[in-house]
Amino acid sequence: MPTYFISHGGGPWPWVPQMRAQFHNLEASLRQMVADLPAPPKAVLVISGHWEDAVFAVMGAANPPMLYDYSGFPPETYHITYPAPGAPDLAARTAGLIKAAGLPTRIDPDRGFDHGTFAPLFILFPDADVPVYQVSLRHTFDPAEHVALGRALAPLRDEGVMIVGSGLSYHNLRLFGPGAKIPSEAFDAWLDDALAQDPDTRLHALLNWEAAPHARTCHAREDHFVPLFAALGAAEGEPATRIYHDRDLMGGVTASSYRFG
Repeated sequence: MPTYFISHGGGPWPWVPQMRAQFHNLEASLRQMVADLPAPPKAVLVISGHWEDAVFAVMGAANPPMLYDYSGFPPETYHITYPAPGAPDLAARTAGLIKAAGLPTRIDPDRGFDHGTFAPLFILFPDADVPVYQVSLRHTFDPAEHVALGRALAPLRDEGVMIVGSGLSYHNLRLFGPGAKIPSEAFDAWLDDALAQDPDTRLHALLNWEAAPHARTCHAREDHFVPLFAALGAAEGEPATRIYHDRDLMGGVTASSYRFG
C-alpha cells in the first residue's frame, strides 16, 4: 500500500453544502486515491493532526465513538455518524511495532474518530465498510521522532493497511483570506520542491522545515504538518507524488496532498 499526507479540509465540510462546493477539488482527489489503490485495504490507519498524547497512543475501540472537535458549525453536524468498525487486533499489532522501535505507546480503549479522520474517510469510503483506527501524535511534535513512528508502521503496508497522515499543508486559523496567499504559496512551493528531491535530501529539508519560507506563519503550531513525517517515514526512499493542489481556498490559501510509493 502507498502512504499519504492529505490536507483534510475544514471541520465537517462534507456535510456543509457551501464548504463541500469549495472543497470539490479535494473531494475529487480523495475519490481518486481509492481508485488508484493496488487493492482494497484491509484497514485504514490515520495519524490525525487532531489527536495529541504524551505517547504514540493507538485507538483500540472495536466501535469507535465520534468526537465533534470543532465549533461554530450547523447543529446537525454535531450528530454526524461514521460507523466504521475499529481494528482492535491491528491496534495491538501496531502498538507492538511502535514499542519494538523503542517509542512510547499505549492502547486507548475510549478514543473516537475526530474530524481529521471521519471527514475525509466519509469521502474515501462512504459506506464505512473498511475498519479504521488512529495513532496519535506526540505532543512534542519532534519531526525525527514522527519519522521514526512512520518507520515502525511501515510493515503494516505489506499487510494491506492504508496509512494516512491527515493534516493540512497550511494551518493558521488566524490568517485566512488574502493574507494567507503569499505565505501559503511560498511554503507550498518549498514543500513540493523538497519532496521532489532524493530521499536523503528531502528528509534533511523536512527535518529542518522551520527554515522554509513563511514556515511559522503557515504553521504557528505544527500539529497539522507533523502527520507528514509519519507518512514519509513509512515510505522512506519511495517517490512522492502530489495528488491534490488547490489555490485561493478560504479566500487565499494554497494547499496540497501527497502520496508516497
